[in-house]
Amino acid sequence: MFLSDRVNTYGQHLLRRHGERVHKIALDAGFTCPNRDGTKGVGGCTFCNNVSFSPAADTHASLGVQIDKAKRAIARRTRARKFIAYFQAYTNTYAKIEQLEALYRQALKEPGMVGLSVGTRPDCVSGEVLDLLDGFRREGFEVSLELGLQSAFDDTLARVNRGHTLDEYRRTALAARKRGIPLCTHLIVGLPGEDEAHYHATLDTVLDIGVDGLKLHPLHVVKHTLLAHQWRKGEYTPLEKADYIRIAADLIERTPEDIVFHRVTATASKDILLAPAWCSEKWNVLNGIEQELRQRGHRQGQFAATEKEKLKHVA
Repeated sequence: MFLSDRVNTYGQHLLRRHGERVHKIALDAGFTCPNRDGTKGVGGCTFCNNVSFSPAADTHASLGVQIDKAKRAIARRTRARKFIAYFQAYTNTYAKIEQLEALYRQALKEPGMVGLSVGTRPDCVSGEVLDLLDGFRREGFEVSLELGLQSAFDDTLARVNRGHTLDEYRRTALAARKRGIPLCTHLIVGLPGEDEAHYHATLDTVLDIGVDGLKLHPLHVVKHTLLAHQWRKGEYTPLEKADYIRIAADLIERTPEDIVFHRVTATASKDILLAPAWCSEKWNVLNGIEQELRQRGHRQGQFAATEKEKLKHVA
């Protein structure tokens, strides 16, 4: 059995649109973050060591070299001939618009590139950036704006030093969707001070605002972060694998079936991962989520509220 039998996965979404497999290539374009350079703060989020999100990226190589290296690695594993340029490391809209356009176009000119995915923060997306992305979309490219929200609770965002608020996310999300730019929102399960009620409330908030795709991440503790220090002092306890699998399945069941799951788990390499150990086991977690849904006899959207039900609840 496959996860895509029960979940609307990004891979299958692209397969339906292009008639063949499309592979994402993670890129590091040398950006920083306003939560690191002193504009909004220093040190970044308490859990952030960016190597854990893009371990394969070569921060010193040009985009062309990174793309060529990734294509050769992909060729050894799959027969993908089409690719999405994924600007992943740090805040990929945090530069002058002229620089952003030059970098995005450079990647899109590479052979086989059919689209662009841009990872960023809700407080770093100007109208100019949205217009630029909308322009690429109108040119026929796949475009996805990936916003790291993580939680809909401002006290949680402050606790982990995110440096932005839910309201900033709401404004950016609504502006993107008004232009028709597909929006993918990142959510973290297991943030300090949160429980299952928080995860479900965050999902409800994101769905109410409007979203096209989701990424679910279990919070993992990696080296050289404040969270690592808190974990060593016993101030933070990560989720158990069984709990994450159950919670992820619960959230998937409540997500409308037309929303695309770009990711339902995340991993960190063993050389920087401190806890929990299971966050190095991507396929075990994916198989666990599929098995959990299969045992329940459920799939994505099983318990999603219809628009009629939402209006009834509000009334």
